[in-house]
Amino acid sequence: MKYGRQSNKIMTDDSLMETVRHGNSSYPFHYYYENLAEFDFNCIEWHWHVEVEFVLVEKGTVRCEIGEKQFSLLEGDGLFVNSRVLHRFYSEGEAVVPNFVCHPVFIAPQDSLIFDRYVLPVLSSALDCQTFEENISWQSEVLTLMRETVRIQESDSGKELLTSSLLQKIWYLMYENLETDLAGRRMDTSVSSQARVQLMMQYIHQNLASGISLRGIADQALVSKSTALNLFRRYLHTTPVDYLNSCRLKEAARLLTSTEKNIKTISKETGFNHEDYFCRKFKQHYKVTPTEYRKDSLKKISRQDNHVKSCTATSG
Repeated sequence: MKYGRQSNKIMTDDSLMETVRHGNSSYPFHYYYENLAEFDFNCIEWHWHVEVEFVLVEKGTVRCEIGEKQFSLLEGDGLFVNSRVLHRFYSEGEAVVPNFVCHPVFIAPQDSLIFDRYVLPVLSSALDCQTFEENISWQSEVLTLMRETVRIQESDSGKELLTSSLLQKIWYLMYENLETDLAGRRMDTSVSSQARVQLMMQYIHQNLASGISLRGIADQALVSKSTALNLFRRYLHTTPVDYLNSCRLKEAARLLTSTEKNIKTISKETGFNHEDYFCRKFKQHYKVTPTEYRKDSLKKISRQDNHVKSCTATSG
C-alpha cells in the first residue's frame, strides 16, 4: 500500500503553517509516498509545521528551498527539515519522494531527560536542515535507517515499535555528528527575521483583493521597505510584489476551477484592476489563458471522476 496526502496541494493557514495533522496524539508519526509530478506545477509550496520531516529521493531530482538555503537532492539522497522551518520542494519532472513526518515527542516524551538532553538541543539549534549523502559514513548509515523506516511502513507486524526504534537511531546519529553547535539556541535574529516574513506573508494572504503596496507590506513587520525586500529575497528568493502577484494568480486559478464566476469578476476579486492585465499576467505564469486553464481543469476533473466510477463499478 502506498500512502500519500489526500490532495495534490499543501493546505496552510495564513502564516503558511500546514493545517493537516500528521499522525495523532497516540502515534504522532505519518508516512507519505509522493510523486512531485502529481502536485500542481510539480511543487509542494511553501509551508512549515511543528513536526520534523525526513525525505528520501527514490527517483528524480528535487529542488529544495529551506529557510535561506537553495539546493538540489539527487536520487539516493536524503534530507532532514527541522521543526518550524519554512520549506518548499519542486522538480522539473517526475520525482518520487518517500517521506515521514513526526512530532518531536515521538522521539521522547517532552518532560523526559532524553527530550531535554538530546531532542531539544536539535530543535532549538541554528540547524534548519541537514542533507544525507552516501559518500559520508554516518550519513550513509542514516540513509540505510531511513530506507528501512520506509520499508517497514508496508508491514502490519510490529511496525509502530520498529519505526520508533529506527527514529531514535537516526536521531542519535544526527545528534552525535551534526557540525552545528547544538548547545546554542537558534540565533534570535534568524528567528525574528523568519517571524517578520511570516507576518508579511499573512498580511498578503488576507488582503489579496485590496490595493497592497510595498510600504503596507513592510509596515506589518515594522520594518523599512528595503528590509522587507531583503527579507523576502533571503527567505523566499523573490520580492514582496512578485510574491503578492503569485498568490493572486493562484487564488484566481482556484476560483476558475471551483466556481462559475466570469473572468472579469475573478480578476477584481483577486486584486487585479484591469481584466486585460490579469489575463496577460495569468498567461505569463501558467502558460495558458484563464479560459483555457478552466477548460483543461474541468476536463481533468471529469477524467478523474470517470476513473473513480470505473473503479467503483469494477470493485462492485
